[in-house]
Amino acid sequence: MSAAFEYTATDGSGKRRRGSVRAADQAGAIRAVRALGLTPVRVGHGRERLVASGARGVSRRDVLQLTHELGTLLDAAVPIGEGLRAIAEQETGRSVRSMVLRIAQRIESGSTVTEALREHERAFGPVYLETIAAAERSGTMRSALGHLAEDLEWQLETGQRIHQSLMYPAAVATALVGGTSFLLAFVAPKFTAMFAERGVELPALTRGLDAVGRSLQAHWWLYLGVVIGAALAARAAWATPAGRLALDAALHRTPLLRRVLQSLGVTRFARVLGMSLSAGIDLMDALEQAGRASGRPLLVRETAEMARRVRAGSSLREALATSRYLPIFAKRMLTAGEETAELPRMCEVVARRHEREAEHLSKNLGTLVEPVLIAALTAVVLVVALGIFLPMWDMAALMR
Repeated sequence: MSAAFEYTATDGSGKRRRGSVRAADQAGAIRAVRALGLTPVRVGHGRERLVASGARGVSRRDVLQLTHELGTLLDAAVPIGEGLRAIAEQETGRSVRSMVLRIAQRIESGSTVTEALREHERAFGPVYLETIAAAERSGTMRSALGHLAEDLEWQLETGQRIHQSLMYPAAVATALVGGTSFLLAFVAPKFTAMFAERGVELPALTRGLDAVGRSLQAHWWLYLGVVIGAALAARAAWATPAGRLALDAALHRTPLLRRVLQSLGVTRFARVLGMSLSAGIDLMDALEQAGRASGRPLLVRETAEMARRVRAGSSLREALATSRYLPIFAKRMLTAGEETAELPRMCEVVARRHEREAEHLSKNLGTLVEPVLIAALTAVVLVVALGIFLPMWDMAALMR
C-alpha cells in the first residue's frame, strides 16, 4: 500500500524543489525523488517543530568530524536531513548533538544547508560558510567538503605541532622568571645587608639588584598587576582592527616569529583561495575571503587592496605586485596560474610548498627559541653573580 511522502530536494543548479511522491516506504520515496533527477534533502510525512541550539562547546575537531560525515552522506546519496539525525543520535557530546539536530531540522523545514549552518557561525566560521554557500550554488558540495576537511585537519595538526614545540621553551622561560625573581627578592638583599654591616662599599650593580629585590618584596602585587594588565590590554587591542594590525606588525618584526607566521599565513591564504575558486566564488571575493582566513591582519589588509584593484580592472599579476607580505614564489605561481587558467591548481602548489616550510618551522620552533633562552639565562646568571661577588672581592681585600 502506497503513501504520500513530502520531499525537499535540490536540482543540478542547486535550486530548491518541493513536492510529494507516493511510495510504499521512505526508501521507495527516496528512490522516486532521485528518479526525478533531484538530490533529496528531506523525505518524510511532515515537519517537526524546531528547537533552539547554540554553538558553545563545539570545537574545531567536532566541526572536522561533522565535515567528514557530511561528505560521506553525500557519497552515499543519503538525504542530508535524515543523515544528520542519525549523526546526532550517535553523538555523545551534548552541544554537538544539539547543533547537528538543529541543522537537520532547519534543512528539513526548507532552509538551505548554508542557511542552516549560518545559525552556528561561531562554530563554523565565515570562511566555512561562504565556501559552502558557493558550493551549493555551483553544485560542488562534495569537493568543497573535502577541501574544508583538509584545511581543518591542517589547522589542527599545525596548532598541535606549535603547542608541542613551545612547551619546553615556555617551561624554561617560566622557571627563569621565577628563579630570577626569587634570587632578587630573597637572596640578593641578604647579601647586601651583610656587606653593609662590614662596611663594604656596594658597587652600582649590587645596589641596583638590591633596590629591585626590595621593590619586588614590597610591591609584588603591583608587578603582578602590570603583567596581567599588559596581557589584558594586548587582548583588548587584538579585538580591534587597528590594534590587531599593530600587534601583527610587531610580531612580524620579531626575527624568530616572522618566518613561522608568514609561512602559516601564506599556506592558509593559498589553500582557501584555491578552495574558494574551485567552489565557484569569483576572484575578488575569493581574495578577500582567503585574506581573512589567513588569520594575519597584515595579509588581510593587502588582500583587500588587491581585491579592490582587481575590481577596478587590474589583472591579478598587477594586484600581486603591490603585496609586500606574499613571497616571490607565491606571486610567480599565482601569476602563472592566472595566465594558464589554472589558478586553483597553482594555489595548491603554493599551499603545499609553504605548508612544508610551516611544518618544518613549527616542528623546530623550540630548537630556534632555545639559543635565545640560553643567552637570556646566561645573562641573568652573570648579572646576579657579579652583583654578589663584586662586593665579596672588596670585602676580602679589606680583611687582608
